[in-house]
Amino acid sequence: MKKQELIHLHGLLAEVSNHYEQNATGTADLEEYESLGVRPTSIHKSKTDHKAAVFALATGITSDIDEVEESTETIAAAQAD
Repeated sequence: MKKQELIHLHGLLAEVSNHYEQNATGTADLEEYESLGVRPTSIHKSKTDHKAAVFALATGITSDIDEVEESTETIAAAQAD
């Protein structure tokens, strides 16, 4: 993946994270992402830095989604006769 594409993906994941934080009941654990200090607008950062940020951001979002899913009870859909 080219650096420009990775930065674009980073920006998209940042938007997903913002949307999730505003609309979800849980909160994503973004400590690792925040500690990296790399934002989608940090175009001077290396491709490797953006790649690490993308993985940290994706992991933070998905780990919270997994926790929410595990804590909710699955309800079977009723069958129509």
